[in-house]
Amino acid sequence: MAPKNKNISNFQRYFSYPLQGLAAHLFFWLFSIMSIDRASAVGGWIGRKIGARVSITKRARRNMERAFPEKSAHEIETILGDMWENLGRSIAEVPHIHKIEPGSDRLEVVGLENGLALKNDDKPGQFFTAHAGNWEVAMLLARAMDLEMMCVYRAPDNPWVDNIFSKARQGFKGEMVRKGPEGARKLTGFLRKGGHIAMLVDQKMNDGIAVPFFGRDAMTAPALAQFAVKYDAPAVPVRLERLHGAYFRMTFYPKIDIVKTDDRHADILKIMTDVNAFIEDWIRQRPAQWLWVHRRWPD
Repeated sequence: MAPKNKNISNFQRYFSYPLQGLAAHLFFWLFSIMSIDRASAVGGWIGRKIGARVSITKRARRNMERAFPEKSAHEIETILGDMWENLGRSIAEVPHIHKIEPGSDRLEVVGLENGLALKNDDKPGQFFTAHAGNWEVAMLLARAMDLEMMCVYRAPDNPWVDNIFSKARQGFKGEMVRKGPEGARKLTGFLRKGGHIAMLVDQKMNDGIAVPFFGRDAMTAPALAQFAVKYDAPAVPVRLERLHGAYFRMTFYPKIDIVKTDDRHADILKIMTDVNAFIEDWIRQRPAQWLWVHRRWPD
């Protein structure tokens, strides 16, 4: 399985990536033979032990300090530890996600009627969420609605690691579409036919638009707003929370207000400002469950 990315070195292609892939497959197998609760607990323990020692924690700390200037250093360090535990749990739960049933005691579903309203309105529709709780579990939203969908994802640079996530996502009802020009064409064609798509919209996009997020402009992908305006495709926020251990809540909110004017750029900015406000509110409520290691703002 050779990486398609032509910008990687031969060392990465023939040594580093395969070695990483072997380690990832080993961990996937080890976590898969555990129960989901045991895997989640072990993953959380590993996350706490390793997280404090990796250099990327400095970026997460800086992001938190700027987002929460009112919090003490002790509070920030507590959130950091909890964030790494949540990430460790999320990774260890990956082999078990396809077994989770929406509406079961493992995954509570709230506000499903808001999602079904998009399913039954004879129009294309969109669902957006964030890298919070366990975002792989959030992709079960299509199963919760029994709706064939397309979901956008950013493929890992390492194709051996990407292969693991592809296996784990067998529980998603629909097609996983790689982020990029080819994926954008697929989404566009799907929406034109009245299809529904799901997106994680909280990562930085260098050639996006500047939208307020925690009081600072953050470069934000405008695709959701562009689709909403061009195809009259309403958007429903979907929040995924970790309640405790490997138990979750998925909440479908009413669709966001979309008002079209003669100023398309202003309309897109307004929509994405509302989207970022939703995500910011979710993060403020459960700050340890968001992935703060993103390079979300300019340094």
